[in-house]
Amino acid sequence: MLLKTMVYKKQDLTTVTEDASLEEALKILEDSGYRCVPILDASGKIFRGNIYKMHIYRHKANGGDMSLPVTHLLKNATKFIYVNSSFFNVFFTIKELPYIAVLDENNYFYGILTHSSLLSVLAQSWNIEQGSYVLTIASTGKQGDLAMISKIISKHCSIASCITLDIGKDEFIRRTLITLPAGISVQVRDKIIEQLENKLFKVVEVEDLQADF
Repeated sequence: MLLKTMVYKKQDLTTVTEDASLEEALKILEDSGYRCVPILDASGKIFRGNIYKMHIYRHKANGGDMSLPVTHLLKNATKFIYVNSSFFNVFFTIKELPYIAVLDENNYFYGILTHSSLLSVLAQSWNIEQGSYVLTIASTGKQGDLAMISKIISKHCSIASCITLDIGKDEFIRRTLITLPAGISVQVRDKIIEQLENKLFKVVEVEDLQADF
């Protein structure tokens, strides 16, 4: 499935075991250059949480015992998803985390999904490589709006990608980002915009993907 292709697998990651000391964990973090790494149980199968470099530094600066087990400063123990989790679940869970732990069907640690991987997927959804223009179209969000927008555009070309924003943010405004396929002329683009606005859809922004990227 798609999520699996985005995950950095366990065997390729830097991790610490739950029986490591804070001193040992700090060395691993400093040697790797990461700001945090997953903590696994002694078998290497069970995700316990994350250990952050800044928390160890703070503990050490305050005269804390560095021989304590790494679990003393364990964080994010309940922050994980599964390899079959939906994208909605991923978005709501990862939030401010640098990565989210991923478990397999047996609740074993499978790997991590990073913020950068997620952003890469979102970038691909704009279909930059295959697109020409992105039209940001404002509508009321009422039933049939998206069908009407699609119908107008499909008279002239296919739709390379479609993303709808602002759901739940504003009851009266929806922004739909439509990427037109490569090779569309300015004249065809302008004709599409004219017909959309004739149907009271406001094209609030037009991005030229080839010019911007």
